[in-house]
Amino acid sequence: MNDTDDQPRHEGLEARIADAILPTLDHLGYELVRVQISGKERPTVQIMADRADGATFAVEDCEAISHAVGAVLDVADPIKGEWSLEVSSAGIDRPLTRIRDWNRFAGHVATLELAMPHDGRKRFRGIALGADADVVRMRLDDGAEIAFPRSNIRRAKLVLTDELIAATAAPPTEN
Repeated sequence: MNDTDDQPRHEGLEARIADAILPTLDHLGYELVRVQISGKERPTVQIMADRADGATFAVEDCEAISHAVGAVLDVADPIKGEWSLEVSSAGIDRPLTRIRDWNRFAGHVATLELAMPHDGRKRFRGIALGADADVVRMRLDDGAEIAFPRSNIRRAKLVLTDELIAATAAPPTEN
């Protein structure tokens, strides 16, 4: 599998925006985590990204992405009328949108919401066990291990825990 196979899944307008900005983000050294649009009157386009080099995401990264992506979206004009752009890092309790996210954070607590119910349920919580091109795997709080089709996942995210904070903390600097 190559990196283009491991992009977050979007639909409709969010997919068109993601397709428009991916080359720019890649060129600047960033990876797309999520595009989300909220609001009706004056929509907000939220771009969530990671640094491709794994370094800590800073305010300067938000500024660089905002300027470059704003210009791309002004030309592509995917939203008629006024809209706002918001750029952020994925944060500690990040959404799990890509295969690499599920594999990187295997062993941590996550929540998942499905588009179509599985055994009468749409919401699940448990330990992320990893993913491949077709499914994500979780060990639920009751101990059951389930594989969910990636195509049926509406949203998934990490749960903020002490273990997650410790695992994502920057290594201490030496004096």
